[in-house]
Amino acid sequence: MDFHLKNLFDRFQEQFGSGPGLGPGSGTCLMKVDGIASNFIKSIFKASAALYRTEPWRRLRPGHFFGVRVGKDSDWSGKKQPFPCAQFIGGDGGDIGFYMFRSENDAKKMTGSRETIRVANVELLRVTYELETLMFPSNRKMIKSLSLEASGTDRFPVIDVARCTSSGELRFRNPTLGELKFVYAFMRAISLVHPLLRVDKEGGPNWSRLICFDPFIETVDIQWPPEMARGHELVAVTISHPPGQAYDEKTSSTASSTPTKYAEPPNEDAFMDIRVNSNSSSRQCAMCEKEVNGDQSLCCGRCRAVVYCGSLCQKQHWKESHKSMCGLYKAMMEREEELVMKIFMFPCSADHPCKWLESLGIHQKGMWRRKCSCYSHCPFGLLPAKGGLWDSWGGLDDEEYPRDSPFHNHLRDGISSPILLSGWSEYYNLRSLPLSSPVADILSHPLTVYYILTALSISSKNLLLKGKEVILHYLGPEGEMDWMPAFAEISHLLNGLGNIQIVMVGPEVPTNLSGTTSGISSRVRVNLVRGVYQEEATYLPSPHVIVALNCVLDRYATWGGALDLIKAMNIPAFFTEQSEILCANAKQVLRGAGLHITHPVTPNPFRSPVKNHDSSSNLPSYSNGFVLGVNT
Repeated sequence: MDFHLKNLFDRFQEQFGSGPGLGPGSGTCLMKVDGIASNFIKSIFKASAALYRTEPWRRLRPGHFFGVRVGKDSDWSGKKQPFPCAQFIGGDGGDIGFYMFRSENDAKKMTGSRETIRVANVELLRVTYELETLMFPSNRKMIKSLSLEASGTDRFPVIDVARCTSSGELRFRNPTLGELKFVYAFMRAISLVHPLLRVDKEGGPNWSRLICFDPFIETVDIQWPPEMARGHELVAVTISHPPGQAYDEKTSSTASSTPTKYAEPPNEDAFMDIRVNSNSSSRQCAMCEKEVNGDQSLCCGRCRAVVYCGSLCQKQHWKESHKSMCGLYKAMMEREEELVMKIFMFPCSADHPCKWLESLGIHQKGMWRRKCSCYSHCPFGLLPAKGGLWDSWGGLDDEEYPRDSPFHNHLRDGISSPILLSGWSEYYNLRSLPLSSPVADILSHPLTVYYILTALSISSKNLLLKGKEVILHYLGPEGEMDWMPAFAEISHLLNGLGNIQIVMVGPEVPTNLSGTTSGISSRVRVNLVRGVYQEEATYLPSPHVIVALNCVLDRYATWGGALDLIKAMNIPAFFTEQSEILCANAKQVLRGAGLHITHPVTPNPFRSPVKNHDSSSNLPSYSNGFVLGVNT
């Protein structure tokens, strides 16, 4: 029956076409590849499933070409990259998958306006996601015998190398082991970086339906699976769009890839400034650090990001450093619109925290006391607690904060398992919270931790899904020590499966709380330890993952020892920063410590929706705004 369906499909495609693509898989089977290990096949299918979950076909079309570089040219047969150009197909119909070409020129020859063009003697590697029911028996047998991971619910990748003959026929072969290594590295890398593409709203003709993206380049370190490592655990993979992009030396340390149209510094002969809105809060001059208020201050007229006390400081700062950074800051300011969470219906700007809290009726109440400086005299973790959950949430109406109750009727395949969340909209809907509720500002900390454990750290996610315990080392806690009622929400999201032990370590832990354990719920407990991490880690249970939120890596010397230890432990570690410029600094610190950034800087879907600003700039700043990871 399967052969019959496949023949029907082939005839239909031959007669009517099926959109971009060269048709279904050819029947090649990875089990027939010389020298391949079963574990590597499993790794390929895992990487394929991870890419499928990121849904690149939502935005990417065959006309979007990507440059691919994996390691050095000398690492590959013939001392050149085997397939340095890639495209995704299926976003506008036809087969779902991606094609990899020997050159960008080959990709352009084969990419028509509606269908893939067969070009004689052009070879390409195809990864096509096929329904299991339509696959050849050999592939179905391999999937069953190795228990391979599905992409989505019922699709699996079929990988082959195709070549069109001069007569128009397609010939297929199995990929080589080296080609499969290249594909594996590409899948791991592209799933991390394609969400970073920024839409260029001014690019492309108005009549075109193809989304235009800003020029882009990003390098990530990908870990080879154990069966392929052979002494080289990591490989650098560079993805660029369009192919041929190169790093600009002046902007190579940016938090995320900056479009090349912003890379050149502006001409000094057009120097100008503008007055800051008089309603702004007090800031610091970027040059002399003098505090300035409202209409007493200036900001750069190009990037509108940096604040000065006067024109003399502005001109001096331009000559010393800002001239080379202005384009980067301008790009960051223009991306501000993408970071704003427009779904919320409460004021989301808090330049004056006390006034913001007063407008919501929660100033100096419950957990909100850590959101302004009014209780700065009280050590972290020692805010006087009174009443129950209602008081902890500052007396918000009952429907405006999450109740201490489980999620009902939330099963996965009839089995209770951790609830996987994609962002605030899904969470608020799950808890039936009104979008006028500000609780996301505090819940950002526990839900960021939960997001890291269930979405970014695959090993931790797998432990939880098996009902096991995950040990998390939480570095540098401060105000969150007074937010334990909010951290209890993690227990409900676990939904009856798995346990989490959070060990909070930092110099701000009060002496009288160090060594204590808080069982905030049946599945989550928190241990508090006073001290710096590198000195206390020996006495702590070994972690599965390490987290540091709003860590400001470049401002505290004590991070040096902690990062050295993280490198030696080789444990997955994730960091959040509040702004892109802090992320750029964090990347430099991490690389200076010899750590490979394996999860690039990405906006955190559980960042606080409340916008602040750096003290010396107008750059948007959000608590837990961006996340990056090492050793993942």
